[in-house]
Amino acid sequence: MANSSDLRHEEEMKQAQFAMRLSLVFGVIMLLGKSAAYLMTHSVAIFSDAAESVIHVIAVAFAAFSLRLSARPASRQFLYGYERIAFFSAGFEGALIVVAAITILVESIREWMMGLQLQHVGWGVVLILAAGILNAGLGYYLIRIGKRTHSLILEADGKHVLTDSWTSIGVVLGLGLVLLTHWKPLDPLVAIAVAINILWSGSRLLWRSAAGLLDYSDPEAGRRIRARLDAICTDLNIQYHGVRFRTTGYRHLIEVHLLFPSLTHVGEAHAIATALEERLTEEIGMPAEVITHLESLEDHADVHHSQHYTGKPE
Repeated sequence: MANSSDLRHEEEMKQAQFAMRLSLVFGVIMLLGKSAAYLMTHSVAIFSDAAESVIHVIAVAFAAFSLRLSARPASRQFLYGYERIAFFSAGFEGALIVVAAITILVESIREWMMGLQLQHVGWGVVLILAAGILNAGLGYYLIRIGKRTHSLILEADGKHVLTDSWTSIGVVLGLGLVLLTHWKPLDPLVAIAVAINILWSGSRLLWRSAAGLLDYSDPEAGRRIRARLDAICTDLNIQYHGVRFRTTGYRHLIEVHLLFPSLTHVGEAHAIATALEERLTEEIGMPAEVITHLESLEDHADVHHSQHYTGKPE
């Protein structure tokens, strides 16, 4: 029979998968709307927004695949499961965004040099504004569900969607200025500004992917883990050292050395360690797997010839 933790995980995964499917459907709708707006106006600013949506649809499709794969249990070949696919997903999306930004920059400069031919700008602005408003609502929804379900894949997608909405709003403001001033160079200038913003967003996703794959130690997560360890070890009347942790994109994998008086029976020490593992998993606020290593309090320093890195003095 499944325990409450398994049932909660299953429910969270269903919520995340539904949100991802919703993101994919909206992404296709946004792409069609923005493409229609570009064909009506021939605006390079709108082209930049539509190009970003092409990238978004491809990225969401890969993210949906990654989310399904991350839910699979560990296998003989992948003993720790598939959750770290989240970092590959974020890196793939970031790389596509960077390519889109470069494409927009090249196209904007080319159109500017060849001469600008804007038409039906008013209707184009209406379509892009509607897309921006819908994307803003979707982005906040995806980020909220991503945080609730501890899904890095969904949270990254939500941030991308939110960036897309700000891109659309920037395009609307730029084209509004074109309508007011009749100065057409504002159109490629807005497109270039949009490309720079997209480039920044893609670079951040690439950094997050690289940091995750290289097991970057988030200081805030470290403080939260050690704060709970301090409280739990005080309650259990034991000491600890050698804390290390990494994230899979969904859960933390935490290692900690526990110090017991040398006369403590193995069974008693093991029971205390198990209690600590269960409490820490419940109290840190996100899914976790805790691995403990039991040591003698009196001579552990002599046994260890070199200190484990803990981020603080032993």
